[in-house]
Amino acid sequence: MPRRATRAALPLPDLVVLVLQGGGALGAFQAGVYEALIDLGIELDWVAGISIGAVNAAIIAGNERDQAVGKMREFWEGVSSALPSLPIPDTDWAREWSHMAAAGQVMAFGVPGFFTPRFPPPAFAERQTPEAISFYDTAPLVETLNRLVDWDRVNNGKVRLSVGAVAVETGNFRYFDTTSDTIDARHILASGALPPGLPPVEIDGHWYWDGGLVSNTPLEHVVAAAHEDMLVFQVDLFPARGTRPHDLEEAWSREKDIRYSSRTRRISDGLVRRRKEHRLVDRMLAKLPEDLAELPEVKAVRRMVDCKALNVVQLIHEPPAWQTGARDFEFSRSTMEVNWALGRDAVEAAMKDGHLLAESIAEGRSDSFAVQADGLKPKADKDIR
Repeated sequence: MPRRATRAALPLPDLVVLVLQGGGALGAFQAGVYEALIDLGIELDWVAGISIGAVNAAIIAGNERDQAVGKMREFWEGVSSALPSLPIPDTDWAREWSHMAAAGQVMAFGVPGFFTPRFPPPAFAERQTPEAISFYDTAPLVETLNRLVDWDRVNNGKVRLSVGAVAVETGNFRYFDTTSDTIDARHILASGALPPGLPPVEIDGHWYWDGGLVSNTPLEHVVAAAHEDMLVFQVDLFPARGTRPHDLEEAWSREKDIRYSSRTRRISDGLVRRRKEHRLVDRMLAKLPEDLAELPEVKAVRRMVDCKALNVVQLIHEPPAWQTGARDFEFSRSTMEVNWALGRDAVEAAMKDGHLLAESIAEGRSDSFAVQADGLKPKADKDIR
């Protein structure tokens, strides 16, 4: 049974987690999701992020609940300030043209409060330095994070924070977690240091790059590290499903969706399925006679079985037709507002059939739900009960 219901729209289990994928400018969608969850009275215990998800996660963990949305709004309005909303004809062609122009400006001039082009360029920098292997400098993001995030609250507050990065020399993935590490701006920059655009970040003598190079979702880390009934809101910035591309631009966009979404879909579905299988194994073990139940092998299997309930709600960014493969580095104000609103819409769509999720939580079941325009749809495993 859930330990709390408070004023939330759902009965909440022991642990409520927000999992934030990497995706650059699409992170405004995550901000909209968070705002909508807060409006519903859903309290978070843990937030985990990769890349831009790490930035949003730090802002959430590093501020009081009632201030976090405002700080997130300050961040997203700041990084989109170079191209404020302009009157654009409401046609896909006009929006796409404006969208591509804005992405080109980012490539040429960077993003305010985030990163700037290197001068002199990398070819003139000392070899084997961060300056020699990246086109942009992320020093502005350090200043932005230090202004918007209370690092003492991050490390000693109520909301646990995890961010993922990959070691450049070994290729090993690592999560920096406030239960074991003292996190500061360096760890957030490391999680989003996507080469060759952004520079590696040195932590404890090692260089780190963007965690999305290995895994674009922290869900595996969250599930492996938790031992309570859990509700996870997984925010995916790249949809798995799409239409056949018509041209090279659409092929570029579709390739990026498949590359990043396939991992998150496989991970989330696999973890929920494993919990269901464990529940069946536990039921089988309970039926064994006493002499068999005391066998060392049976005891070992029982220790391996995790029967805590896991419910995952996948909130997926579905890009408008005019957003191209450049959408993860297009930071215009108008596009930011669109993505933010889409995040709120995704939560609203989930709540249309919120009773399905509420029933699964209340009954201690494990399930994975996909949010579609017409509501929340469970991904039922017909062969697992």
